Amino acid sequence: MADEQQKSTASVMDEKPLTDKELEEMLRKSEKVAEFPEVTFDEFAEPTWDEWVEACNALLKGKPFDKIMYTKNYEGITFEPIYLRKGTDPILPTDDYPGMGDFLRGASVNGYIHEPWGIAQACDETLPADNNELLKEEIAKGSTVYHIKLDTATKEGIDVKDAAKPGDIGVNVTTVEDMSVLLNGLDLAKYPLMMYTGAGAKGMLALTAAALKGAGKEIKGVRGVIGADPLGELIKKGKTTASLSALYDEMAETIKYTRANAPALRTVFLQSDAFTDGGADAVQEVAYTFAEAVEYIREMQKRGIALKDIAASLYFAFNQGANFFMEIAKLRALRQVWAAIMEAFGAEEADRAIMVHGRSSRFTKTVIDPYVNMLRNCTQTFSSVVGGVHSYDNPPFDELIRKGDVFSRRIARNLHVMLQEEFGMLSPIDAAGGSWAVESLTKQIAEKIWAEFQKIEEMGGITKALEVGYPQKAIADVLEKRFKALEMRKDRAVGVNMYPNMTEEPLERRVEDTPKLKKQREAAVAAYVADIDTNYLAGKLAQVATVEGAIEAFSNGATLGQVAAAGCKAEQTESIEAIAAHHWTERYEALRFDTEKYMAETGKNVEVFLANMGPIPQHKARADFSTSFLQVGEFNVHLNNGFQDDEDKPGSRYEKCVAALKAGIDEAGTPYDVAVICSTDATYPEDVPALAPMLKAANPNMTLFLAGAAPKDLEPVYKAAGVDDFISVSANCYATLKMLQKKKGMIE
Repeated sequence: MADEQQKSTASVMDEKPLTDKELEEMLRKSEKVAEFPEVTFDEFAEPTWDEWVEACNALLKGKPFDKIMYTKNYEGITFEPIYLRKGTDPILPTDDYPGMGDFLRGASVNGYIHEPWGIAQACDETLPADNNELLKEEIAKGSTVYHIKLDTATKEGIDVKDAAKPGDIGVNVTTVEDMSVLLNGLDLAKYPLMMYTGAGAKGMLALTAAALKGAGKEIKGVRGVIGADPLGELIKKGKTTASLSALYDEMAETIKYTRANAPALRTVFLQSDAFTDGGADAVQEVAYTFAEAVEYIREMQKRGIALKDIAASLYFAFNQGANFFMEIAKLRALRQVWAAIMEAFGAEEADRAIMVHGRSSRFTKTVIDPYVNMLRNCTQTFSSVVGGVHSYDNPPFDELIRKGDVFSRRIARNLHVMLQEEFGMLSPIDAAGGSWAVESLTKQIAEKIWAEFQKIEEMGGITKALEVGYPQKAIADVLEKRFKALEMRKDRAVGVNMYPNMTEEPLERRVEDTPKLKKQREAAVAAYVADIDTNYLAGKLAQVATVEGAIEAFSNGATLGQVAAAGCKAEQTESIEAIAAHHWTERYEALRFDTEKYMAETGKNVEVFLANMGPIPQHKARADFSTSFLQVGEFNVHLNNGFQDDEDKPGSRYEKCVAALKAGIDEAGTPYDVAVICSTDATYPEDVPALAPMLKAANPNMTLFLAGAAPKDLEPVYKAAGVDDFISVSANCYATLKMLQKKKGMIE
């Protein structure tokens, strides 16, 4: 048998392979054309709206349809339970095509087919040489944009010797040598460059040009953005280091330089995170960012910059939030709104298109259970691609904790690659176009963005509005709504205020040795400037008002701080109320950290006893709910299988429960801090009046909860029996946990 099989195999292998023509003929002969009958749906009666509502009500079992089936979001838009063609047909974009008109359907005619979105993973290593290696690694592994993230000192024009924490959020650059090391070996003719420079772009633009000049290259072919956002920095910090007028002069100078010397390079990089990190909703994010852009346009026109050149210099960065369909609608709508704004300025059609960089929102990320951030990044990146962005930065899942490592960067980058290569997201153009839900949401959010933008215009522009505190107050109101929704668990942050992971091991923060890095950087800069002709340099520093002058100064040994100081005008700086950065789960995380600190210092915790009445099926649902509710605070919940009567002794379940409570939780008999009666609404009228007084008598200082919301007529009865409060879907989880922490002595 083995010989026959071997012979057969050899025979097959000896056969000549089929030619392409023979293979084609064989496939043609084997084809069988199936004829399918025409399919109609006449046998199915189309339900009316009332019939559909009636079917829903049957499933809701008495719960109010209007309350359950309609959801209002932070933008003030109500999600309907179902969207119908009849209501959407009038608003479908039947007359416009991608890449033209109001650009609703996309900024380019072919979508991503010929030009995929740029994979712009930010590189944030502290040392220029290390960051250079990371930039190359990103490109080698799939990125298509050199995205350089600068540290705070560099963005503020501060030399490393004067920097408080060099490398805090990115690479530290002080001299042209640093920039040369950073750009060494990068193929800038093939891949675009992305660099956010803070309040002004002149310094980093000139450093880049000087470094390229020193390498015998020109900046002419560089594409991408080396851009500033002075108003964005003012909003985040509350003050500027120079007057807005001086910063606008610098902005105009960078535009003039790039239009003449690097026409594919943009120098105004508007960052919406000044608003979204403060908790802004999507309407506020877009409306206020556009208000900034409009101020820039007007200021540039005052300085003689043509509208066409201004349009070619703007790049917008928007953050993607957690509301999947709303974020898609936002990206589609903002293109339409921006086109209308530019049309009002008199821009030609091609100059009305907006360049959008996207980023997964920091605000929606968590420090606790950070691996869930991978899922958040996934939905936010997907909504960005469907909505249509030109470039995208999917940050590592651990960005709130530390700088990314090989693993977290790979996971983040590969999401792009999978969407492009495996999920086929390069093919559809305006993937959400025609969706009754998305088209409706797009129309609604566009109208709201326009209305909010007009409100800022009526105030005299964004600067005037900021001076009177309008955006700050509006965003603070939304932030409080977000925090309140988390407190009540209407918004669910998996792993934080819902489904806490009690076995979680915190990620290692890998704190950098800042003093060591600073010394290393200072030594490198000192060695570079040691043989600089300071007298000759002084003459060059007197000419840094222009980009060309700054390039000459850097080429002759000037540091970033020297150029910044030489170009600083003695004018009054600006000051407003800043919008502080937050992330949505920070209050719960602080609560958890308080518990962990107390446990580390004392070895104790809030100990919870579950007074489970009856067999497992009777108490399990509410016991599980109460356990998850209290474990959000990382409290120690003691589980059991329930207390039941002996066959010959009714009421013994109460005695067993009280005995277990009295036993305490350790050999010293430490009493429980909390007890929760868990059973059903049907058994509570009997159990609570009998059990609650016994539990309270056994431990008078204990907080006693009842799992579930009591009917209004029974609530006073249960409280009179000794119940302190109720754990239910309508309870304030955050306030309840804080109360228990204070009672335990964890916090004051």
